[in-house]
Amino acid sequence: MEASTATASSRSPSSPTRLTGMSWAHFLNDGAANYLPGVLPAILISLNLSVALAGTIMAALLMGQALQPLVGIFADRVGGRVMVALGLAGSSLGGALVGFASGFWPLLGILMLIGISNAFFHPQALAGIRRLGGESPGTAMSIFMVGGEIGRGVWPALASWVVVQWGLGYLWLLALPALVTLPFVLHWAPRLPPRAADATPIAWRLHAGPLSRLVTFSTLRSLMILSVVTYVPLMWAQGGGDLTTGASFITVMLVVGVIGNLGGGRLSDRFGRRPVLIVAMSISVIMLAAFLLAEGIWLWIVLGVLGISLFATLPLGILIAQDILPENRSLGSGMALGLANALAALGVMLLGPVAALWAPAAPLWIALGGGVISIFLAIGLPEHERAT
Repeated sequence: MEASTATASSRSPSSPTRLTGMSWAHFLNDGAANYLPGVLPAILISLNLSVALAGTIMAALLMGQALQPLVGIFADRVGGRVMVALGLAGSSLGGALVGFASGFWPLLGILMLIGISNAFFHPQALAGIRRLGGESPGTAMSIFMVGGEIGRGVWPALASWVVVQWGLGYLWLLALPALVTLPFVLHWAPRLPPRAADATPIAWRLHAGPLSRLVTFSTLRSLMILSVVTYVPLMWAQGGGDLTTGASFITVMLVVGVIGNLGGGRLSDRFGRRPVLIVAMSISVIMLAAFLLAEGIWLWIVLGVLGISLFATLPLGILIAQDILPENRSLGSGMALGLANALAALGVMLLGPVAALWAPAAPLWIALGGGVISIFLAIGLPEHERAT
């Protein structure tokens, strides 16, 4: 019995290897699911669409993430890990099809496929990463989130380069790495146990207050991120800038923001999550205001600091949600990430006419106001007990 256990253990990837592999899968999934802003100006021109529809197009991509809580409930009930692979496959397939969209409605259908696939990938993956993290869940979550943020940062610039070089019809090239990776995902992802039929039911009355506060905080934080990602390239294009440079603004914010992903998790393991959230969101508000007033090289510097501060909060919100709902951690992950992103996407859609009526910078000022509110929400979020 012991020999068979040892043999099985020797065939299983180590935790660092699995964590690295899952971070790579996150890189591919979020890259395929989030490169749209980098090519959005080209798509609007290709399909002869108004800037007022930019928010609607982005919302179609992100609204599918509203399914993450439902997917989380199902994932907790059945356990396993197959939904991680299905999510990566669907996101990559949808990303490959974007360049073949023949009109507005086919484009929306493809983007909804991507959003739904994203909803499949994240809850089960996030719950599994916490298991891999052992006594340092913040650090493990940060490493996993880094893969996603680098993907979200690199893919817009890479996609815009592909479009400039060969056209929208060649975006399918970006799906090839995921095709090679898919067979390995089931080895990297932890197999989660199914929720027992007699498990403690979710205490909704107890959790409603802190959970609603966290979801509102996460929504306002996501609104800041999505507003920058959606409207900064359009703002740059309307000012006469080129497609690749506009996409590079997103890349700078998201890739440099990796420092925040890593630092936020490690700092939270040492100082607690709530203090890090308050400080990071305060810096984010200041940086977004500075970006809207800056010029030249300062645009790039301020966006980098903005990315660091915003993404320092991302793994912490997920961990807080998992602590609020210990009975269903996949559900908690889905609410903190997917539901919040979907609500923020709805906000971005509503800000589309604002951008068309005034300027693409106008939604950013509105998002900045939401960031101020999020600071006060962070003060009331629950804190976890830290090992001494």
